[in-house]
Amino acid sequence: MTPQETKTPSESLALALGGIRAILMDADGTLTDGGIYLDDAGAEFKRYDVRDGFALSMWHRAGGKSAVITGRKGLALTHRMGELHIGAVEQGAADKVAALDRVTARLGVTRKECVFVGDDLPDLAVMRMVGVAVAVADSPREILAVAAITTSARGGHGAVRELIELILRAQGKWDGLVAKYASNTPTIIS
Repeated sequence: MTPQETKTPSESLALALGGIRAILMDADGTLTDGGIYLDDAGAEFKRYDVRDGFALSMWHRAGGKSAVITGRKGLALTHRMGELHIGAVEQGAADKVAALDRVTARLGVTRKECVFVGDDLPDLAVMRMVGVAVAVADSPREILAVAAITTSARGGHGAVRELIELILRAQGKWDGLVAKYASNTPTIIS
């Protein structure tokens, strides 16, 4: 999909987005830029985009649920997901399909009610099993081929924010949320 199509989904895609209750995501390369930064002592650092965090807060405010399914483990992810009140975090998930089943049960949603945002081959099977598969712009062709939506933003650079706006617009919730911020800026961690 081109970035313009992402902003104006087809009728069938808009209908599917209207039924989304949970946003599931990989972490590295989706919520982060994919880089792994290590200092001399081996401490790991990751870069998260504040716009993605803010949009996740808006999603939660609108009643949406969220989860992360990632093959890596790390304290940086634990801390950031805690700040963002992510409903379920599956770290070290060697079998992402099994993790998908645990997450959907924990969140009380069906696979069809989920969107999954991925960026590389370990996400492929899960992307094929959810209601709407999303690829970040810098994904390889195998991921792009199964995605119903490809963001114009790269992973870790506002791709999740872009998706959340698209879903909230399809659900008719975006303008109301924006109006609340325009009149009385609520305190939300991003």
